[in-house]
Amino acid sequence: MENTTITTPAPQLGRPVNPNSARQIRIAELEEKRKNGTCKRGRPIVGESKRQETLKAREAKVNSGIELKRGRPIVAGSKRQIELAAKEARKAAAVTVNQ
Repeated sequence: MENTTITTPAPQLGRPVNPNSARQIRIAELEEKRKNGTCKRGRPIVGESKRQETLKAREAKVNSGIELKRGRPIVAGSKRQIELAAKEARKAAAVTVNQ
C-alpha cells in the first residue's frame, strides 16, 4: 500500500477585507506612524506643570544621593505608638517567661 495524502486548500475564514475602507486606511496610517515613531498616544506632558516640577525636584534629590522618606512620619507620643510599644513589651515578656 502506498501512503498518499490528498491536500485540499483551506477555506478563507472571516469577512473579506476591503483595503479602501476608512477603518483599513486608518489602521495603515497608524502602522506607518508607529514605524516612524510619530505615533502620539495618551495625554501630552506639560513641562511647566506643578507635577513635573515635583518630579524634577525628586529626581534631583535622588541623583544627589539624598535619601527620600516615604509614608507618614511617626509621632513618638501618639496613642498608636504607645499601644505598639506596650504590645512589644508584652511579647518580649512572654518570650522570656517561656524560655
